[in-house]
Amino acid sequence: MNTIKYLILATCIAALPLAGCTNMSKTQQGTLSGGAIGGVAGAGITALAGGNPWVGGAIGAGAGALTGYMISK
Repeated sequence: MNTIKYLILATCIAALPLAGCTNMSKTQQGTLSGGAIGGVAGAGITALAGGNPWVGGAIGAGAGALTGYMISK
């Protein structure tokens, strides 16, 4: 049951910054979107695997932000 709570919390937190992307450049949008998607995915995968979802979310957010930045450049 805790896994579902973490996934819902991570999804809500990830959705908040995406609402303010209208005045950003393409690179900024890609970096932010990649970080948000990576954070949610990392937290979800880690929670399902039985690890610490905060650590998985942080690692996923970093990897997602880097990937989003590189793709949008």
